[in-house]
Amino acid sequence: MQVKPEYENLMGEIYSFFEKIIDNAVKKGIPKSNIIIDPGIGFGKTIYHNLCLINNIDKFHPLGVPVLVGSSRKFFIRQLLKNKDQKDMNPLDPAVETGTQASVAAAVLRGAHIVRVHNVANTVSTIKITDAIKAAKVK
Repeated sequence: MQVKPEYENLMGEIYSFFEKIIDNAVKKGIPKSNIIIDPGIGFGKTIYHNLCLINNIDKFHPLGVPVLVGSSRKFFIRQLLKNKDQKDMNPLDPAVETGTQASVAAAVLRGAHIVRVHNVANTVSTIKITDAIKAAKVK
């Protein structure tokens, strides 16, 4: 799944998948209010795919369900932050936590409703600041 993931239209394909799944679930009696979607950050995606998904998370809003992003400690963060001579980084490296918080802030700014993380305390602080930035409007 991770070796060479390919999409002709990343956002379109994932959107269509969710559209069908949500429609099927609702037809089977599941209230739409009980549905949350997760575009699968880190699963079957390249680094670029993950970045595009986070940057365009609001494109899923027309589906009418909350969007969950789970980027915490993911491989794409470690690959973006590692040194040239490293194969991977330790997921517990403080830089990986910083990268996680950056991805959380970006996801929330772009419209993620829910985030799945390992370090809840850090994420609460990140989201408090991110929400304050989102709420600031020019008068």
